[in-house]
Amino acid sequence: MKKQLSTAAIAALMLAGLTNLPAQAVSYGTPTISLSAGYLSGAVGGVGDPLVDVTVAQSGADVSALTVSATASSKSSVAGTGDVTVTGAGAVRELAVTARGRGYTTLTLKVAGLGGKSATKTLSYAASAAVRNPADARYLTGSSDSSAAVDVGGGYTVVADDESNVLRLYDRSVSGAPVRTWDFSSQLGVTKEVDIEGATRVGDTIYWTGSLGNNKDGEYKAPRNTVFTTTVSGSGATTQLGYGRSYKKLRDDLVAWDKANGNRYGFAAGTAAGEAPKQIDGFNVEGLEFAPGSTTTAYVGFRAPLAPAVPGGKALIVPVTNFDKVLSSGSKATFGAGIELDLGGLAIRDIRKNAANQYLILAGSWAADDNTDPYALYSWDGVAGHAPVKRTDLPTSDAGGWEAIVDVPELNVPGARVQLITDCGSADLYGDGTEAKDLTHAEWKKSRSGWFTVG
Repeated sequence: MKKQLSTAAIAALMLAGLTNLPAQAVSYGTPTISLSAGYLSGAVGGVGDPLVDVTVAQSGADVSALTVSATASSKSSVAGTGDVTVTGAGAVRELAVTARGRGYTTLTLKVAGLGGKSATKTLSYAASAAVRNPADARYLTGSSDSSAAVDVGGGYTVVADDESNVLRLYDRSVSGAPVRTWDFSSQLGVTKEVDIEGATRVGDTIYWTGSLGNNKDGEYKAPRNTVFTTTVSGSGATTQLGYGRSYKKLRDDLVAWDKANGNRYGFAAGTAAGEAPKQIDGFNVEGLEFAPGSTTTAYVGFRAPLAPAVPGGKALIVPVTNFDKVLSSGSKATFGAGIELDLGGLAIRDIRKNAANQYLILAGSWAADDNTDPYALYSWDGVAGHAPVKRTDLPTSDAGGWEAIVDVPELNVPGARVQLITDCGSADLYGDGTEAKDLTHAEWKKSRSGWFTVG
């Protein structure tokens, strides 16, 4: 009796070029190829850009006999076939693309199987321009409008978006999509964005605040007058968020407090119908952090107005002295005296402290949503009357405006570094005139993070 050969043995003989095969040689089906995503974004000079999983199969063949390669590019100046790398030998391979230039290309991927059979799939690829210090840059895909971030340990952070109410959990060390998302719109009772701009954490509670201002057209939109909490369980990649409580009258409380104190900061005028929030005398909140050693008094940091509302005016913080009760029981907010900080004419875009009550303030323009005006980092001790200290200017040559501080390192350690995140929603990332927030594919929307030495 003749001994029959296994499928793998027959495949090996065919690969070796042998033709004297048994009559019962296997018949191979058409290979299949599928991608974990049909759209992919990278960056020129990018480090750790997102990957795509490629799953292949062929009936009658061992997957190790299948090869995957790029066979065509619609625009090789963005990425050519030689810029595509596929690793692995199993059913699932990892595909990476190295960008050559800014723009879009369609890559054709081919799986070559046994019996001379093959199949193809296309991948739509977009590459953004090179940035300064690319080794320190990472890209958070799925959203371009990152606006606030809170560290949750284990190298992960939860990031808010000011164009939706989705909170996203990202690995801080790599570029790519969020590992988990949450949308609490239904619990908040809103269908439009809260315009989340600030956040801070105390224990297992994260506090989030909307901008509290009008929209860009000067219209009052109730969802923006929202602060709310989420409860954290787990940490790192296993982090889970649960909805806590909300309060929707903080803007009203602030306006009433300012009126009672002689309209010192012009909150009533800044919130009037027709008033855009991003004016030097507007009304727009972007920072939230607790006072030194406190779990009750929160500092609300303003992008606008400046105090006074003239070029070179000071940045404004208003302490909410019962912030914990505002959220836990709906108590009307009470306030301490406003704190005015000299940030060189810049306003507060974020504020964050560490366990040692060392604060970093991300300072930027009250007006610009991009990189057309200066940005800087200041340190502060959180004490009213004490001056902040400028630590470093931030680069403004790349797309996006600096918007969020992930956490604060020990500032007295030489070489201490901080990770910041940009809002790239208004940026033309790929050179086609389309703002990132208007891109049709979530995989192409992205914000950028960067690491900086505090100085």
